[in-house]
Amino acid sequence: MVKQLLEQVQADLADFLNTKNISSPDVLIERAANSEFGDYTTNVAMRYAKTCSMSPLALAEEIVNFLETKSVSGIEKVVAVKPGFINFFFSPEVKVSTANAALSNQAFKKNASLSGQKWVVEHTSPNPNKAMHLGHLRNNLVGMGIVRILNWNGAEVVAEAVYNDRGIAIAKLMYGFLAHMKKNAEAETNIAYWTSHQSEWFTPEEKEMKADRFVAECYVLAEKDIASNPEIENQVRKMVVDWEAGDELVRQLWQHVLNFSYSGINQTLTRLGSHWDKIWYEHEHYQAGKDYVSKGLEQGIFTKLEDGAVLTNLESFKIPDTILLKNDGTSLYITQDIALTDLKRKTHQADKMVWVIGPDQSLAMRQLFAVCEQLGIGKVSDFNHVTYGYVGLKADDGGFQKMSSRAGTVVLIDDVIDEVKSVIKQRFVEEERHEPSKQDELSEKLALAAVKFSFLKSDRSQDMTFDVSQSVDVHGDSGIYVMYSYVRTQSILRKAARVLSEEISAPEVLGEEAELLRTLFYFNEVLEKSAKDLSVHHVAQYLLEVSSEFNRWYAKETILDGSDKEAYRLAIVKTVGDCLKSGMEILGIDVVDEM
Repeated sequence: MVKQLLEQVQADLADFLNTKNISSPDVLIERAANSEFGDYTTNVAMRYAKTCSMSPLALAEEIVNFLETKSVSGIEKVVAVKPGFINFFFSPEVKVSTANAALSNQAFKKNASLSGQKWVVEHTSPNPNKAMHLGHLRNNLVGMGIVRILNWNGAEVVAEAVYNDRGIAIAKLMYGFLAHMKKNAEAETNIAYWTSHQSEWFTPEEKEMKADRFVAECYVLAEKDIASNPEIENQVRKMVVDWEAGDELVRQLWQHVLNFSYSGINQTLTRLGSHWDKIWYEHEHYQAGKDYVSKGLEQGIFTKLEDGAVLTNLESFKIPDTILLKNDGTSLYITQDIALTDLKRKTHQADKMVWVIGPDQSLAMRQLFAVCEQLGIGKVSDFNHVTYGYVGLKADDGGFQKMSSRAGTVVLIDDVIDEVKSVIKQRFVEEERHEPSKQDELSEKLALAAVKFSFLKSDRSQDMTFDVSQSVDVHGDSGIYVMYSYVRTQSILRKAARVLSEEISAPEVLGEEAELLRTLFYFNEVLEKSAKDLSVHHVAQYLLEVSSEFNRWYAKETILDGSDKEAYRLAIVKTVGDCLKSGMEILGIDVVDEM
């Protein structure tokens, strides 16, 4: 009902703007943040005021006069307010209808707005030579959030990662393992000896280290050796050459060390509840990119420079050109990314593709998308670079402190989860809540909820500071607050000890619950906006809003009073619980029934 009503209003607004010689206007109607300003609002007057040579408020008032002649059924009044917003107020009948829609058993199920579409989302793609830190965590949570929000909107989604598993960085890893993980420091540091004496080298388990930290230590030690001895760098580069030539012993060591890395990374991802449906390995496709460059040269798309290097021609896309192939014939990252993009498209027959990659790669991604369009791989409009801000630590002055390897301020994912878990568990101990085994289980789930929500509640494009104390604040804008609200709904339902076997309708006149039901109604609208923006922070903020409205209503109402309205109030409580549970599922948060 509401959707059709808003579509009619959009059509009427477009008709009005057509009279101002504005064809195909962009008319956006959004829910009002506060019911005092209506149920929905639009800034269309502010958007087109300059085009119409009018002030925003004057144009808004003229639009309101026009809409009043249309008298759309279900709209009680339309008001123009400074500086030029137009606010729409529903009739009481529509408000009751939206309340009943919110109370429906189907209100918080998946919708079909993207049904029939197939999306591929590449996210996280951790470096095999490092343990994952908070920057990787933001990438992972943003990526998995997008995977889930697209899925909730009816799309078929493939989650992917790319492992850059070759090159000089991996060779350093291999050298570091050979040189520094020997049980006998006097043993030979060469691959041939290792191949037949593997038991003489430590494993992560023997060193009592998580596998990815073990690997990261190998890499750091290798870098130190190279910095102090140029000859070691030559040894490392020879490993790269031998690997490229397919040397069996080098390949055996390469796979052995990478298996440690993958094991450690997978432990962290499993803890986060993350997954990939497909992993691409750089060594499998990196050489194929040169064929695409040759094709582009034949078609006159690219230019070969005098020194032999190959350059793009991206003037029509209004972005700078870039080298695709060096003058010695070696490829660059963009070269192999072209091949991989085509491979992904053909493998999955995807309609849309998403790359969750940091902001420093924005230009490189635009260049990749443009080249792929030139080569007929896909349209730029089908490719989406989802960027995100930097993650910092709370400095002593309360400000933002960027993570830095050199400064020793890099924080690993597992460490931050463990720290939050420790804080929560200590509270349980101090307040004598739960048995020890239950304390550990609950504190793990709540720590993950706290950390995930802290990372997802902000617009992904903004830099963020992680604060442990804020993340576990039961009264703040935290995942713990949302979880507390959910637990409250379950506690009330348990106390009621009655089964709500059928759908219950709202009364003709709504009371204190009106604002809460209004907020609950917006669930699917928030999901669709999140999918459109490829950002789940809308969902996180919505859950805070629902929690706040629920707790405000709860403070004013007596739910279990034995009256004939008790079933109706319990239906609202159940609806809130269903909403919060579905929303947290989208954020990758497992609910708990007690805290």
